[in-house]
Amino acid sequence: MPALLSGLGLGLSLIVAIGAQNAFVLRQGVRREHVAAVALACMLSDAVLITLSVAGVGAVLAAAPWLVTVVRWAGAAFLVGYGLLAARRAWRPSGAALDAGTGPATVPQGATATAVRIRPLAPVLATCLALTWLNPHVYLDVLLLGTIGSTHGANRWWFAAGCVAASVVWFATLAFGSRLAGRWLRSPRAWQVLDGGVAVTMLVLGVGLLVG
Repeated sequence: MPALLSGLGLGLSLIVAIGAQNAFVLRQGVRREHVAAVALACMLSDAVLITLSVAGVGAVLAAAPWLVTVVRWAGAAFLVGYGLLAARRAWRPSGAALDAGTGPATVPQGATATAVRIRPLAPVLATCLALTWLNPHVYLDVLLLGTIGSTHGANRWWFAAGCVAASVVWFATLAFGSRLAGRWLRSPRAWQVLDGGVAVTMLVLGVGLLVG
């Protein structure tokens, strides 16, 4: 039980923070677009990373720091690119306002009906996985979790289970809880504010990685 609770607490402290992945999950939840698939992708990715860290991959990353450097530059490029796309949506909204009822359905004045549509699942999942696996902070977390997990000895897998539980609870809450925000996001202006916040988050994180 102490190992399980330790993993749960540490996992929440690392996951519950403003970041690229959380911002993306929040936006998908508000759009009601492939919400379950995105949340599941985040949960499974975390489960894999946590399992690998407790199994000893953290030691590999410590021995080969250049791997983190490669991911850092790739992640920075991706974050800046995604941030610029979000900034473009905020500057020139395409009509993706959200109806509080069944999903993206409200067409702003001057927009065509085809402007509001659900994107295919594949590119949405690809973006989600890129934001997860190209984030160098993830691998620093892997190193941290692997180090702390090893201190629990034979109970390290209970520690890992606690970390996985934290991921499941957080992403389920974020993805499905954010749908309640739909009532405040019926207008294009509200979506401009949301996309502007996403753009700032992505660009700040991306530039922060570039400058080290």
